[in-house]
Amino acid sequence: MDWGTVVLAALLGLGLAASTGLNTWLPLLLLSAAARLHLGGVQLNGSFVWLQSNVALAVLLIATFIEVIADKVPAVDHFLHGIATFVRPLAAAIAVAAAFTKLDPVLAAIIGLMIGAPAALGMHSIKAATRAGSTVTTLGCANPILSIIEDAISFSLSAISILMPLLVPVAIAIVIAAGLYFLKARSTAH
Repeated sequence: MDWGTVVLAALLGLGLAASTGLNTWLPLLLLSAAARLHLGGVQLNGSFVWLQSNVALAVLLIATFIEVIADKVPAVDHFLHGIATFVRPLAAAIAVAAAFTKLDPVLAAIIGLMIGAPAALGMHSIKAATRAGSTVTTLGCANPILSIIEDAISFSLSAISILMPLLVPVAIAIVIAAGLYFLKARSTAH
């Protein structure tokens, strides 16, 4: 495996992992579809080709649909976020490991945990803090709007990861800066 391939796999995985911090299943669904349709040259590690199966696509589509809809419902969104705190790092680790096509599956899984889990937890932490601020200041009324924005960011970051992985560091930096700006603006307003 040459260094260019390693860097592109790492950037693909990092972008998808960060996206799972906002929406657990959408990045995996897009990865699955991209591998299935050969978009962006995406191929999966041999141990993760099950992600492009009909069953995986159907399950990921249903899980994405449920998460997107349920996250717009006050109180249900908080319940989902509690569960997602544990599930998102695992989904991120799978996305990263699957991106390393030429690596031994065990090594790919270890790299998945090292890159994926922290990226997802970091993005999820910003999301959780933003949602908490929104809940306090708007009694949760703005949370469905924030959820739509989070879904759009997750989709966009996943698409960038698949189609233009070299832009992933810039895209993640913009998302983090915007999230921190929002949090700072909320804290200075009170």
